[in-house]
Amino acid sequence: MRAPSRPSSRPGGGGHHQVLFVLAECVPFAIALLVLAIEFTPAHVLYTGPFLVATPALAAVTMGPKGTIAAAGLAAAVSVATATYNQAWGNQQVYSNFLALFLVSVASVTTSRMARARSASELNQVRRIASAAQKVLLRPVPERLGRLRAASLYLAAEKGAQIGGDLYEAMETRYGIRMIVGDVRGKGLPAVRTAAAVLGAFREAVYYEDDLVDVVRHCEAAMRRDAAVPGAVDEEALVEGFVTAVVAQVPDGHVVEVVNRGHPPPLLLRDGKVQALMPGSPLPPLGLGEFIAGPPGTRERYPFLPGDRLLLHTDGVNEARDRGNTFFDLPEAMEAAEAAEAKDAVEAAATVRDRGPREFLDRLCQALVRHTEDRLADDVAMILVERLDDAGGPAR
Repeated sequence: MRAPSRPSSRPGGGGHHQVLFVLAECVPFAIALLVLAIEFTPAHVLYTGPFLVATPALAAVTMGPKGTIAAAGLAAAVSVATATYNQAWGNQQVYSNFLALFLVSVASVTTSRMARARSASELNQVRRIASAAQKVLLRPVPERLGRLRAASLYLAAEKGAQIGGDLYEAMETRYGIRMIVGDVRGKGLPAVRTAAAVLGAFREAVYYEDDLVDVVRHCEAAMRRDAAVPGAVDEEALVEGFVTAVVAQVPDGHVVEVVNRGHPPPLLLRDGKVQALMPGSPLPPLGLGEFIAGPPGTRERYPFLPGDRLLLHTDGVNEARDRGNTFFDLPEAMEAAEAAEAKDAVEAAATVRDRGPREFLDRLCQALVRHTEDRLADDVAMILVERLDDAGGPAR
């Protein structure tokens, strides 16, 4: 599991708060320009010195040290210009204003640096806590699972965050390799709590239930139990909460069995071509099981041959868009990554080691980040498994 580092966002992540924050940043510069307008008009009889002195202090509240220095520099330039224009250099009050501006600027820059350092320390602590929670909830998928090679990737849409409402797991059991990838409706701690409930049920049920459908039913029951706890979730999540999930099983044979509950279908890569494993009878997400009129679902079987790669992902991948509102073409990206991998192998000949799922997922992640310009709208979770040959070696 790897969460690429991303730059932290500026304060005021919401649209309304972001506008207010930008306006607050403009206040010190607006004051300096207002003083300039007053001093160069007949209204210059007004005493504007205190306004300029306050400019760096106001800038320190909303901007970092560089912004504070810029505001102080602008205030000093305005003071020089107005003193020259009004021929006030011999006035003791002018020099007092310059001294006050200098002292306030130094204090403001120092305060801004200290506040920035404290905020960075607090943010690093929050990230360490989130990283620890992520390792507990979304533990790394082993590189080798029976006759499969595997890799996983999680990328949170919220810059600076490392955990969200997407979930995944892959485990080796007596029934074969069992995997789940899901997406909880909603954000924040309620989504994380629901993801934990579903993952906990999956990790227990995969060892005792021989039918993959029963494993899915256990996950749905755990989700309902968690939602029934008074005060556990808010009213909206209780009424409209659900989890889209796809559960897959790779037994000893050359097949993969899939149960899909309202989730994007897994993608099978074979000989450079991608095939979507579409469900024959679509089923609603977990939490909406009462809308299933017939049987609770069946396992659907697909060929999974040595050398094939299977990608389970959340909709944060295939629904990612660029600035032109164009969706990310995941099948095309997989085929391009396969072609690039083959080209590298040919150019390097026998000197390059066999490229596995980890490197393949890294290529997909890079393509996704380039397409969205690192502006994801939803969390991303992916599991990639590659079928080895019958001798347990790479078939590619």
